[in-house]
Amino acid sequence: MYGDPAMPPDFVSLPYVNPQAPTGGRIVTAEVGSFDSLNPFIRKGSVPWQLRFFLGESFMGRSLDEPFTLYGVLAESVETGPNREWVEFTLREGAAFSDGSPVTIEDVMWSYETLGTVGHPRYLGFWEKVASMEQTGERSVRFTFNVEDRELALLAGLRPILKKAQWEGVDFAESTTEIVPITSAPYILDDFEPGRFVSLRRNPDYWGKDVPFRVGTNNIDEVRLEFFGDETAAFEAFKVGEVNSNREFNVARWESQYNFPAVEAGDVVLSVLPHERPSGMTGFVMNTRRDQFADWRVRDAMIQIFNFEFVNEAMTGSAQPRITSYWSNSPLGMSNGPAEGRVQEFLAPFAADLIPGALEGYSLPVSDGTERNRAGTAAALAQMEAAGWTVQDGVMKNSAGEAFTFDILLPQGSSENQSIIDMYVESLARIGVSPTVSVADSAQFKERTDAYDFDMTYYRLGVSLSPGNEQYNYYGSESADRPGGRNLMGVKSPAIDAMIGRLLTSESQDDFVAAVKALDRILTSGRYVIPIYQWNISRLAHAKELKYPDYMPIFGDWPGWQPDVWWYEE
Repeated sequence: MYGDPAMPPDFVSLPYVNPQAPTGGRIVTAEVGSFDSLNPFIRKGSVPWQLRFFLGESFMGRSLDEPFTLYGVLAESVETGPNREWVEFTLREGAAFSDGSPVTIEDVMWSYETLGTVGHPRYLGFWEKVASMEQTGERSVRFTFNVEDRELALLAGLRPILKKAQWEGVDFAESTTEIVPITSAPYILDDFEPGRFVSLRRNPDYWGKDVPFRVGTNNIDEVRLEFFGDETAAFEAFKVGEVNSNREFNVARWESQYNFPAVEAGDVVLSVLPHERPSGMTGFVMNTRRDQFADWRVRDAMIQIFNFEFVNEAMTGSAQPRITSYWSNSPLGMSNGPAEGRVQEFLAPFAADLIPGALEGYSLPVSDGTERNRAGTAAALAQMEAAGWTVQDGVMKNSAGEAFTFDILLPQGSSENQSIIDMYVESLARIGVSPTVSVADSAQFKERTDAYDFDMTYYRLGVSLSPGNEQYNYYGSESADRPGGRNLMGVKSPAIDAMIGRLLTSESQDDFVAAVKALDRILTSGRYVIPIYQWNISRLAHAKELKYPDYMPIFGDWPGWQPDVWWYEE
């Protein structure tokens, strides 16, 4: 995106892989929930999230050691116009699908148009910015853009390329387990049982094993996803060896329950790994499409009454720091205090419409850690009163006597979320609010969140050090009414749209950073999400045979690290 790639044109492998890693073995992970589709490229259906990364070979691949750099995979070469107003890719000779047929420009053009018109919402925004797509040679294609956007040339390299012939006479947009997408990626989907497991096998005839970007990656013969109804069953399966790799998010469980026989015998290794990723946002999002949460003062009250310090002590022994903004734990996170410099300049034109705190400075409330949380309770009552709600006969009501209430939607199987919400419900009772709590299985949860059919729900958004067009899908105005998008809060803000536009068109790193910091301020001060704790380290328990390189990239422990660069060694 800016400057030059870290690797030279003749690099032989990425810096964070083991080029001599052996192949073989298997990695088995536990997934909570279920699935009813194997097509990760459409909106419909509940799909194992990993399939998007395993079945989506593209022109370029993202380096996990550079925030904004791609290297060739299917692409033998890439060219751009002087202002990145177009990009042209040339296919590598010999690129092939898993069935042995060659990848052609016809497959490429069909994939881009199909994904851009009937695919998942994550693909639609890019396609709307393509003015033309034309074949320029036997193995080359050019995309010309209709807007100024430096990132589009990179995004064009990240679309999955599928086999056109497989989908002839089939409705691509309908979810199904009858059709497994044929791709040119290193793994093929070998076996599955709906709702039970998915098994991916390393393709021994994979065409790209000598491509520098792929050397030292995809070493494990089988990647298997086992599905369980809840976290307890998943953990028990790991303890008895049905699963051989487990990512632990519950600090209390990590500290107290990882002393079972396999750990004590050395057959299971506990790895604690640091990373340099932004925190992203994890917590409980409020749907501003609903009247209850349209007023920012009500949302602020919901944050004030959430007793984070008490919750954190109960859940983690206060071991996890709180998420303070969408890009906290990174250089892109908003600074404390009033906006200054370029950040202030970018926000100034929208001053009249910004929620208090965006310009002046905003930080989350901090309680004294006691269960009563007197200061937070008082602040919440004051904000509710300012918004027209008061406690009448022990119940929060408006002037018409209508009670303030809402529903909290949770995904089935998460005991941690349920425990947090139980404590939150007790806190809400102190201000006369009695929400209902609904638990939905994975299919229902996806259906309801895709349709924005909730008042408040669990929310987890990962962000990177290279934010770009995907930000429109996360909180852009156009995505607020688009079913299946990521804008769960329903925000429509010209200021947010403008900051995303700025980060996409910035010609200097300084302006790019300022635009992201400004965006972070608007989002955080908007009080759309009640943040919980962040994971600045990753806790992985795994079979001793599963190994990873000593060198940890800046995006370590991100999709594309485990299992891509891991290997199995007896």
